[in-house]
Amino acid sequence: MTKFILNDAKKLPEIAFEITEHLGFSKVQSTQWAWYALAGSVLSHYVIDRHERLSALLNWFYKDKGFCAREDYFSVEAADVGRCLVTRQGNSTTLATLLMLLAKQLDLSMDLILLPGYTALCCRIDSDIFYLDPLTGEGLSKHQLHVFVRGELGNAAKLKASYLKPATPKRIVSRMIHELKAGCIISRQFEPAMECSNLLLQWHKEDLNLNRERAFIAQQLGCLSMATADLEYFIDNSPNDPLIELVKIQLKELRNEVEIFH
Repeated sequence: MTKFILNDAKKLPEIAFEITEHLGFSKVQSTQWAWYALAGSVLSHYVIDRHERLSALLNWFYKDKGFCAREDYFSVEAADVGRCLVTRQGNSTTLATLLMLLAKQLDLSMDLILLPGYTALCCRIDSDIFYLDPLTGEGLSKHQLHVFVRGELGNAAKLKASYLKPATPKRIVSRMIHELKAGCIISRQFEPAMECSNLLLQWHKEDLNLNRERAFIAQQLGCLSMATADLEYFIDNSPNDPLIELVKIQLKELRNEVEIFH
């Protein structure tokens, strides 16, 4: 796989299209043309009243165009924004991203908020703030947002103010790559999963969990020395991590595997 350098100066959706093509999934040319067609057709819903404009957008996106959750929700296809654009089926992140970009075409203020394990939308019209479920377009209360957080982190988890901050394009793209990686692992496509890890480490070198995760992928590919190096790096730089003893056991088993292999 050729070297791909993440450029945070590039805008959505172009950078997402380029990443999925690099990984061997959607092609930039076809997805770009599909995006131009969709972004152009939404402009017919530009009405003066912004509340009516938002309502028209949601009705058009979910009912007229039929965008919805993909049945194989955790698949690569659901996490590929280009595939979501063409098939009109995706996960919370890909659907939210497309809807946010279409809202901008209509001069509506809409942002992604990245909850643990789920992506939601926040729309602001004057002093009104609306939270939306990107899978359906239905409104969400803060209580429902909290339910998503508790479902991911446990009943004791709080709805932190940081969860409700608008996500930057860099954070959105990072989440997309994380979800593409997860989909690749589920379908045992370990080469693109490895490349997803490499891309994430370009932007998030300080996240040592990425090294631990890459070690698992490298082991599946038979790259045992890379897996060993990543686990050693994790142990050396995260001595107080709750998983450190488990990782040490993994490293010991991996070293034995290396010795047997040789």
